[in-house]
Amino acid sequence: MITFLNETVLWWHWIILGIVLLIAEITAGTFFMLGLGIAAIITGCIDLLFETSFTAELFIWITLCLISIAAWFTWVKEKTITQSGQSNYRLDTLGTVTQEIKPHSRGKVLFDAPVLGNTTWHATAKINIAKETRVKIVEINGQLIEVTPYHLS
Repeated sequence: MITFLNETVLWWHWIILGIVLLIAEITAGTFFMLGLGIAAIITGCIDLLFETSFTAELFIWITLCLISIAAWFTWVKEKTITQSGQSNYRLDTLGTVTQEIKPHSRGKVLFDAPVLGNTTWHATAKINIAKETRVKIVEINGQLIEVTPYHLS
């Protein structure tokens, strides 16, 4: 089988494969097959210049594909924004106290951006925080958010 492929697969077959993969990439729009197509075109060019065996060409193509896949996962693929699947909260999300928070008891906070899918949350604090005070998230424990006063630095 390898002998047959060594004799029949020519450099332009790799170029055609690369073009087909690039056309498929145009319809998919993921940039994933872009690297595979470019790898096939480079393999075809190497075969044209150095007249390599099919086994060497296959090795070159697979190596270039693995490099392009690693690059795709590193630089192109969109990263997951949140672990909860509901919103993109960060611990430095700011809010305003709407119901006074006393130490180790509940109050209410209205956050500037949704936190876990909601803008109004019951919150606790280790110190007394008056109504209308700006706060930031310290920790999230299930359905309860711990906050602390936000001071401009």
